[in-house]
Amino acid sequence: MNPRFSVIIPAFNSAATLARAIESVRTQSWPAHEIIVVDDGSTDATADVAASYGEAVCLIRQENSGVSVARNAGAAAATGDWLAFLDADDWYAPDRIRLHAEWIADDATLDCLTGDYEYRDEAGTLLGTSMAQHASGRMMLDKAAGSARVVMEQPGEIAAFVADHFGDTHTLSVPRARFIELGGYPTGYKVCEDVHFLARLVAGSRRIGVMCQSLGVYLIHGGSATRRDVVAAQRENVRTLADLARLAKNFPAPARQGVALRMQSARYNLGCALSRSGQRIAAVNAVLPTLAARPGWQSLRDVVSMLKG
Repeated sequence: MNPRFSVIIPAFNSAATLARAIESVRTQSWPAHEIIVVDDGSTDATADVAASYGEAVCLIRQENSGVSVARNAGAAAATGDWLAFLDADDWYAPDRIRLHAEWIADDATLDCLTGDYEYRDEAGTLLGTSMAQHASGRMMLDKAAGSARVVMEQPGEIAAFVADHFGDTHTLSVPRARFIELGGYPTGYKVCEDVHFLARLVAGSRRIGVMCQSLGVYLIHGGSATRRDVVAAQRENVRTLADLARLAKNFPAPARQGVALRMQSARYNLGCALSRSGQRIAAVNAVLPTLAARPGWQSLRDVVSMLKG
């Protein structure tokens, strides 16, 4: 049976970009089973834009509760057997759904799928591609050896992907039943909630399909909240990963290792942000837990780098 894709678009004050996102789904070469827009308490015309599509778009409205709650609400309402997600300021490549749907139809053993995507700025300039910019992505590109499809299944591949994944939310395809079983995206976190879900998903997966071509565009905002207050964003990143690390104690070894590496990187990035803001002691304290959790030269080097500023 051909997979039916429910595409979920969380939107908050996204009136200026939502139509582009919706149109990128409506014009797919493999039609979506349904498009669900979850208006997360917008104060602009976001809901009006979604409503203007009539029955072509299912509109859900909720009080402002965050992107995780919005995605989970869309998943709860979905009637397709596979879920795909798209943020309101990003957009899909024309064959995004087809490339995954045909592979699912060909191989029923795939637990979930992901793929490459482009980074573009607000002027539309191509800034790079995700797989080429992440070590885990380059690993899979080498394994693919020019093929469009490659399966992630080896322990080292899993660990590298969890540590620094190349597939963002809008390239992820996951069975709805599996999404519900995992409890969806974690609520109460503003940063790294996608990594939290992805790591839990990957920890229980054996074969992950990777499409080595662009499935969409991730828009880089120069004035995003994470860029305006880097220290706060990095603190929130560590907080989210701390909860993931708690859960990772029960993960298979590769996923557990990936979470530990990601946490080390997050603590280091927080230390760098604090150091740049002149908070040297706080920077050292940010990375010290890594020395206890993962004793070794790399952890010691992180501490020394904070001491040197």
